[in-house]
Amino acid sequence: MSERPRALFAMTAGNLPLVFPPEVLARLREAVDVDPELIAEDFTEARVREALARTEILLTGWGCPRLDAAVLDAAPRLRAVLHSAGSVKGFITPEVWRRSIVVSSAADANAVPVAEYTLAMILLAGKGVLAARERLRAERVHPGWGVVPGIGNHGRRIGVIGASRIGRRVIALLAPFDLRVSLTDPYVTERRAAELGVPLLPLDDLLRTSDIVTVHAPDTPSTRHLVGRRELALMPDGATLINTARGALVDHDALVEEVRAGRLNAVLDVTDPEPLPADSPLYDLPGAFVTPHLAGSQGNELARLGATVAEEAARLLAGEELAHPVDPAVLEREA
Repeated sequence: MSERPRALFAMTAGNLPLVFPPEVLARLREAVDVDPELIAEDFTEARVREALARTEILLTGWGCPRLDAAVLDAAPRLRAVLHSAGSVKGFITPEVWRRSIVVSSAADANAVPVAEYTLAMILLAGKGVLAARERLRAERVHPGWGVVPGIGNHGRRIGVIGASRIGRRVIALLAPFDLRVSLTDPYVTERRAAELGVPLLPLDDLLRTSDIVTVHAPDTPSTRHLVGRRELALMPDGATLINTARGALVDHDALVEEVRAGRLNAVLDVTDPEPLPADSPLYDLPGAFVTPHLAGSQGNELARLGATVAEEAARLLAGEELAHPVDPAVLEREA
């Protein structure tokens, strides 16, 4: 292609300068002809409808409206959707695939900070930092120097639920440490697990043999309460559950009982519901560490998402295949 294809932003307007700061926007505009002042938050607006008629590439992000048949009829030249965030489930419809429109996602880029957050929490939990901080805050008395039994990361057993893009990245980040990592995933073969460098276990066995369990499975009807009352009961006393996936994967009522009893600890960046009600005991239980869904891209990490889209747009301009295509065949079992 010798000329830059026409593109249109479709996302929450306030996010655009965060995801596409000046240097990233400049790179993007080398590959596509796009007006950063025209942002589609509603595909029925007159200016947006006019632009859709000429649009070849849709640059989407959080807040993009659904791409149904009516929208696609108004965009007869559309051939690619480049998404500057993770999942496309919220706005991509089957009509997109029927019209052979290619879709790319920055989910791999968004996986980076989630995996980093998870790594940090695993190491802190293994060292007993979160519990020690709670005791120190409550008692205001330093215990003095001494060996603390039962903590440490040497040989700590880590169970990863789900070989998603985040789960795989977590496994890779854990590799340099003296940890014993195992994986459970119904879609992963023994051979694939060996390639990842970890043993593959049934869910129950992983829960029984892990000091720290981290959840990276997708949110689907079949995974609701994947970690429920029965599963939590399998975890060893003193174990920690980390969830950065979706809150619905964990039975929160059962988890509260285990944490309140002091048997388990929990690190939750996602909850069910989200946000938690103001009277949720998870805010106050010393064994619970709750953060407000911030493991994903935040602040300066957002530019990584925009850079991924700029790179994909450059590939389209050069007539190359996309590096991060979304496969509709596996979309339903992805996060």
